[in-house]
Amino acid sequence: MSTALPTAVESPVVGSPAALRGHRLPLVLVAFTATAATLLAAGCSGDDPLTTPDGSTIVTSTTRIADVNVVAADRDTTRTCLAPTAPDDGQTDVARIVVTDPALLDAVCALGMGPKVTAVTAAAGSVPAYLGPQLTSVPTIGATPDASAATAASPDVVLTSPQSAASARAFSDARVVSVAPDADWQKRFQAVADGLGRSAAGERLLDEFRTEASKTGVRLDAAHNQISLVRFAGSSEMIAGTDSFAGGILGMIGIQRPAPQRNPRSFTVTDQNFKDADGDLIYVSFNGPEGQAHGEEVLRSDRWLDMGAPTWKRVLVVDDEIWYRTSGLAAAWLVLNDVKESIDGNSANF
Repeated sequence: MSTALPTAVESPVVGSPAALRGHRLPLVLVAFTATAATLLAAGCSGDDPLTTPDGSTIVTSTTRIADVNVVAADRDTTRTCLAPTAPDDGQTDVARIVVTDPALLDAVCALGMGPKVTAVTAAAGSVPAYLGPQLTSVPTIGATPDASAATAASPDVVLTSPQSAASARAFSDARVVSVAPDADWQKRFQAVADGLGRSAAGERLLDEFRTEASKTGVRLDAAHNQISLVRFAGSSEMIAGTDSFAGGILGMIGIQRPAPQRNPRSFTVTDQNFKDADGDLIYVSFNGPEGQAHGEEVLRSDRWLDMGAPTWKRVLVVDDEIWYRTSGLAAAWLVLNDVKESIDGNSANF
């Protein structure tokens, strides 16, 4: 495959029910608001940014990329983290946490313990943006923090991983909890919950997610939907395997994958297997700016547009960081909600 996908930031736009009648496409995309469309059109009318009467710049979301709608373009990251959880019976609660590996922050966020994080021993910009201001505003003090930064953080628990364990040495008075970030995301989440004295809460939250994923599958008639997952990199495309983070969430929902995509491992798209990317609906994502540039080229190509899903406007852009490059319970809820927002379970009536 030699063309690319753009990263849009809008909900789906579809043809009329009459246009879809007679086709096996049991998916209906959620339409974007007229306000977002108006802002987008205004933003494209010139090079100058939109401004308020007093001259302040109006920040607008990208809702379409290469004529493809972006899912959750107006995502509110202030709502990513879940409600605070209580410690297990008899446990002394954690008051201050330092995290040495940003990959572990998702679990902290899902446990509602973000406000307890006093520092992250990583470079600036290492905290995933989807975690929102609760965690992106936490000081990042570098992998080898100096004495003053360590003193200011003053943790009673340091949450670390084998890869970032050296950073924990700056906090000699704190209890160290080590969790392997490359473990299965559900096991990693439970390990973090155990280490922070919230074993019961961790089990409950995972059970709540599994239950909601299953209910969502029933509502969406998931077993009769075949969804394709395509990721664009700088010069190639990958079809995400069932063992990918997003692939695993779709599996928990009960959504089917097209026959060529029912493999645990991801694989590269080539001229020979190009049409393996097709499905009832295709979720595409871009791995970085180069991936978006390549993706936009592919998404506009005749070869791509001749496939079934693109022909019927059944292609959506999703956030690559959330769907693939990170993983955890907080991200899992975002993926699940993206699916809910972009598929109508009653579409089989058309």
